[in-house]
Amino acid sequence: MQPKPNIALRDYSTMRLGGSAAFLVDVTSRQELTSALAWANEQTMPVIMIGGGSNIIWRDEGFPGLVIVNKILGYQDFDEDDTNHYITIGAGESWDSVVARTVAAGLTGIEALSLIPGTAGATPVQNVGAYGQEIAQTLVSTEVFDTASQQFVNMPSADCAFGYRTSRFKSADKGRFYITGLTLHLTKGSPQPPFYAGVQKYFDEHHISSVTPQILRDAVIAIRSQKLPDPAKIANNGSFFANPIIPAGLLAQIEATYGDTPHWQAEAGKVKLSAAWLIEQAGFKNAHDSETGMATWPAQPLVLVNVSAKSTADLLHFKQRIVDTVQSKFNITLEQEPELLP
Repeated sequence: MQPKPNIALRDYSTMRLGGSAAFLVDVTSRQELTSALAWANEQTMPVIMIGGGSNIIWRDEGFPGLVIVNKILGYQDFDEDDTNHYITIGAGESWDSVVARTVAAGLTGIEALSLIPGTAGATPVQNVGAYGQEIAQTLVSTEVFDTASQQFVNMPSADCAFGYRTSRFKSADKGRFYITGLTLHLTKGSPQPPFYAGVQKYFDEHHISSVTPQILRDAVIAIRSQKLPDPAKIANNGSFFANPIIPAGLLAQIEATYGDTPHWQAEAGKVKLSAAWLIEQAGFKNAHDSETGMATWPAQPLVLVNVSAKSTADLLHFKQRIVDTVQSKFNITLEQEPELLP
């Protein structure tokens, strides 16, 4: 385990912006992780661990510490009986490869999370969700290295403080735990309706009435491919803003002016509003900003793409213009999904 000095962090974010890390190292095992942490401790150096970089943005100032890239692999399928399977995976596994493997085995539970970029270890951090499924629904436990106790522990899902696009890994205990593995509970069989509206529309248009895990995965891949750019080809972090949860009274005020507004029921007295719709109404559909080199993706304004930006400051300036305009127009503050590091 030999950390490399002065590494450009733009190569470790799918937005492809940011400064440099003082040191960077890949880890492929739990032992290598603890060795890297011990090395950083000896150097009195801060540490950040990342996966595929699909949901992070690096500041232009870079990071004056050690960046650990999690490449811990592993996949085990324990079939409790004919129906229930417990899948244990290394945090460094490609998430979509994990989904593909479970679907090939005829298992349901995470197939709607197909084509989400990044590694498996990133999914609990913001309770990744899409098309009616989220990781909290199937996660049994998360294996972590706890810096408080200096040991590996298995954290039950109930202790992860999951919420809409959040968890204790992202909020109260940010930086305390290093995720090394996950255990999921999946079932043999077919996904059951009702399906997410966009997915059901796809089924109706393609005259699909019998749904298997593979058919649902194929539908989600088709839908995502039409709406979202491939981060390997176009620099982006996927959906840049979370759908805001607002009081039902505020929705009524908006609909009094704009008519029917895309929304979903949330907790009592609140609704989840479409951030994409807000951005469109604010005038940022297929927007191209020559000053910053940033744009919104033509098929999905939630996605900010780096066309020719030279710095993270360019991205943040463009993002703030969108936030300020939506705030002024609707009295709603959009929350950024990708994490700004450090």
